[in-house]
Amino acid sequence: MVNRKAFICGIKSFSLNANEINFLKIHRPWGIILFTRNIKDIKQTRKLTDQIKKIFKDQNYPILIDQEGGRVNRLKKLISFDNLTSAYFGKLFIQDKKKFNIYYKLFIDKTSELLKLIGANINTLPVLDLQSKGASNVIGDRSFSKNPKTVSLIGDICINFFHRNSIGTVIKHIPGHGLAKSDSHKFTPVINKTIKYLEKKDFYTFKNKKSFFAMTAHVVYDQIDKHNTVTHSKEIIDLIRKKIGFKNILISDDISMKSLKNSIKINTLKAFKAGCNLVLHCNGNMREMNQVAENSPPIDNFIIKKTSEFYKILS
Repeated sequence: MVNRKAFICGIKSFSLNANEINFLKIHRPWGIILFTRNIKDIKQTRKLTDQIKKIFKDQNYPILIDQEGGRVNRLKKLISFDNLTSAYFGKLFIQDKKKFNIYYKLFIDKTSELLKLIGANINTLPVLDLQSKGASNVIGDRSFSKNPKTVSLIGDICINFFHRNSIGTVIKHIPGHGLAKSDSHKFTPVINKTIKYLEKKDFYTFKNKKSFFAMTAHVVYDQIDKHNTVTHSKEIIDLIRKKIGFKNILISDDISMKSLKNSIKINTLKAFKAGCNLVLHCNGNMREMNQVAENSPPIDNFIIKKTSEFYKILS
């Protein structure tokens, strides 16, 4: 784990090219994230992840994937999870808890089995954002419910089931993206709600979660910090640490998303300055990846300690 830098990046295709191999050897990111563009079949993907792990001489090297089910299905070439949205499971939880427990466990067991077959060990879920009337559809059926208690309870079950399957989780998008009226991939959402309201609703779902990782929201809470998205806001990251009580590794959402208005370099530096532990960059653009790598510090003792705790659940 030594000599790694505090960022996660994507790669372009089904195998590492010479530039990417060189990049990984020189810059040594903390982890790699996979997307549909990297997955043709199980054998090819396993070959890719084995190659990455060999470079780092670490069988536990963090390989992330954004595999929620429903619309967000990076394994679509392997399996269809189209109808198995978080909203579906949220409704089932209310209607029939016994049935929910059976179905949801099967869903997570199958997802975990596929992730292990392809060599991934961290899944970026559960989505703990609330469904919200009049909000952008970017969350929509990716959320379990509009009820904070329901979302929180299913979140705990999700994390527990994945941990039992030796897969880490990333709760997102802390401290809540549900109220956003625009898509942060394209615009900067601004949420105008009081802290009192947010603590009862959107922030509540993230409290007391045993996930090793959380991902920040690229949204502005203008009653807390008018000028910065969560990813770039020291005030809100302090609130995540102290009021929400998240004590583990905090990862930025994708640093190349349009919600962040600065250059890749400035976006990276600002995320670290605000208190993110790791910066995430997804698109596999080598020029941008170099900017992230050159402006990311080496991993510190906190990241090393927390990564070691995560490694203990891996079998």
